[in-house]
Amino acid sequence: MQESKRQKQIAQLVQEELSSVFQRMGYNVIEGGMISIAAVKMTPDLLEAKVYLSMFKIASPNEMLERIKERMGEIKKALGLRVGKQLRRMPELSFFLDDTLDYVFKMEELFKKIKEDDENIKGNNNNK
Repeated sequence: MQESKRQKQIAQLVQEELSSVFQRMGYNVIEGGMISIAAVKMTPDLLEAKVYLSMFKIASPNEMLERIKERMGEIKKALGLRVGKQLRRMPELSFFLDDTLDYVFKMEELFKKIKEDDENIKGNNNNK
């Protein structure tokens, strides 16, 4: 089912404000890596927000995700202070790892390998 205009607006608002909250809490640059909010998806009733986190150069993304979940109350409170005037009810937050970057890197590696294999085959055919 396609997202409504209101779902997209609220998702955008939550994403922007959550990015600010993460920046203030020091989560945007941590342990030599970076964390960003890749996307936010809202349920049709606007009571749940699925937050997808992109982690770059973080040694253990799953551990970091757990650390963020442990501070959920603090994060939700800070977000509530920022969006409270615009929303009737604060949505429940669920955090997930966004693996889009991993997928892109894997695809790039596959394309490189295919290109190398292709060049090796052409090189072997020219030697005959």
